[in-house]
Amino acid sequence: MAQVTLKDVTKIYDGDVLAVEQVDFHIPDESFTVLVGPSGCGKSTILRMIAGLEEITEGDIYIDDQRINDIPPKDRDIAMVFQNYALYPHMTVYKNMAFGLKLRKYPKREIDQRVNEAAEILSISHLLNRKPKHLSGGERQRVAVGRAIVRHPKVFLFDEPLSNLDAKLRVQMRMEISRLHDRLNATIVYVTHDQVEAMTMGDQIVVLNEGKIQQIADPGTLYHKPANQFVGGFIGTPPMNFIETQIVNNGSTPTLQFENFEVVLDTRFQSTLSGLSGDLVTLGIRPEDIHIGLNGQNSVETQVELVEPLGNHALLYLRTEKNNFVAQSDLLNVPQHNALLTVSFNMDKAQLFHPETGDSLCL
Repeated sequence: MAQVTLKDVTKIYDGDVLAVEQVDFHIPDESFTVLVGPSGCGKSTILRMIAGLEEITEGDIYIDDQRINDIPPKDRDIAMVFQNYALYPHMTVYKNMAFGLKLRKYPKREIDQRVNEAAEILSISHLLNRKPKHLSGGERQRVAVGRAIVRHPKVFLFDEPLSNLDAKLRVQMRMEISRLHDRLNATIVYVTHDQVEAMTMGDQIVVLNEGKIQQIADPGTLYHKPANQFVGGFIGTPPMNFIETQIVNNGSTPTLQFENFEVVLDTRFQSTLSGLSGDLVTLGIRPEDIHIGLNGQNSVETQVELVEPLGNHALLYLRTEKNNFVAQSDLLNVPQHNALLTVSFNMDKAQLFHPETGDSLCL
């Protein structure tokens, strides 16, 4: 397999539409790297520039040590799996998978061997004589993946390959693609707008917004130590809660105040904020770190707007006079709609963000 490096890559459309701005990151050999972000963030454009389907306005892309900016797509030794499968409807599964190898004039025996090996890996050997119209969505996606596998490429590129599947089948295909990565020791670059896909599949995740990289990290770091407020709000279901607060220094212990509530900061924040009395700061806290029915330090009085049972737990949509946030509850202590409820914040797990830039103050 191979490593991929992007150095200050920029893409501008029609002279003034900035789609990707000075993207710079490294994809290690045999890694599963996911590009994730909202629609229009530039993730598919980056993938298409790696594939050679989009020209690079500025910067360089390397596969191993070879600069590939001016190398045609067919000579880059990559294989791409598209969102719409892109199968030839008049060809059988076997012929779809073999087509690229025939164009490259591989011997018939080698084509047959590669197609059958890929079909066995993907459990579609029994489908080789069928045409795409006789396949389910999941089966068509396996054929599209198989067509990439037979190439034995240096790099696999996946462009939102599961977005046309139903929820249950997406979960199954996520597992199958992850197992495929482990089996092939492949270098995979995977694009998705679904942060759950990103968190469950990638060992390196690149979070993008408006053409810029927001953070590159493993799933645990993204969730527990977001680099900025955008990452904290994008990663996690439901997302992190954000509350605008004011810093107050009570002696040597900084606290945060909002409305008529006060929460005491963990010691890890004290050196950072000790000289910032009176400044505003955004408090970020995950729903599972808001605990129900605990009075005392860091407690907040709320009213329940909505209860959303989700099987083994429930989400509680809470409000104070000026703020709304979400907490997580077990099903044994679910309050009634409009009930008054005391909750407490676990400040050991809280994050703080600059109120203007959105950058984390905890890194």
